[in-house]
Amino acid sequence: MSAATGIARVGRRALPRGSTLSVGIAILAGWLLLALLCPWIAPYDPIAQDADATLLPPHAAHLFGTDNFGRDLLSRVLWGARVDLQMCVVGVAFPFVFGTVIGAVSGYVGGVLDTLLMRLIDIVLAFPFLVLMLAIITILGPGLGSFYIAMALVGWVSYARLVRAQVLTLKQRGFVVAARSLGYRRGRILFLHLLPNALTSSIVFAMSDCVLVLLSGASVSYLGLGVQPPTAEWGVMVAEGQGFITTAWWITTFPGFAIVVLATGFSFVADGLGDRLGARP
Repeated sequence: MSAATGIARVGRRALPRGSTLSVGIAILAGWLLLALLCPWIAPYDPIAQDADATLLPPHAAHLFGTDNFGRDLLSRVLWGARVDLQMCVVGVAFPFVFGTVIGAVSGYVGGVLDTLLMRLIDIVLAFPFLVLMLAIITILGPGLGSFYIAMALVGWVSYARLVRAQVLTLKQRGFVVAARSLGYRRGRILFLHLLPNALTSSIVFAMSDCVLVLLSGASVSYLGLGVQPPTAEWGVMVAEGQGFITTAWWITTFPGFAIVVLATGFSFVADGLGDRLGARP
């Protein structure tokens, strides 16, 4: 069971029926608002060091405490929201678009093209997701750009398989047969008739995929292959605080809690959309 599914199932039991979508949207909107306003609401510069304020516990001047460099953790969590939300959007956008187009073309055209594309997808899926992504980032070098490239090269296959299955079913439906009988071109049938009807499951899956991208980005940064210090990013912050977990628990607790809350928001939205649209990723 995926992390997104697990969180969403807990939410379905704890919240009134049909409210998960509203709660998820509220969580995402809250984080987006904080990310946009962080230059004005963050109390300190997120990378400014203060040797006289190292490892301070949460108190009035520093609500989340400070780290081993004296940096304010509340400011770093707020600024980190910008980076992590960006990772979710960019890390999902290209695989969604590319995988959707490839899957639609493969399912509609069929034949040799479909066979070749499905074998390529099988090759990619033969390797564990995280291992393949780390291998690509290692080859390209650490950095956020390498993470985006790795996600694009690995993440599109799930969308392609999902959309292809939808198109294979839909192209036998009456509205497609009618479009063919009217002499519409294949491109028009594919992109104006089939693809809009095949996107429902792909959109729901994209919201769940945001959880995977968020956790993958934080994991890669934790390993030192993603966002590089001193940039404020939640995975980096967790990595920086692991050596102080017994003496300064707040360094890892607050960014870790932020990851959980944002992942929960995406999971609730995916679960709520699945209920509303009648689609499951």
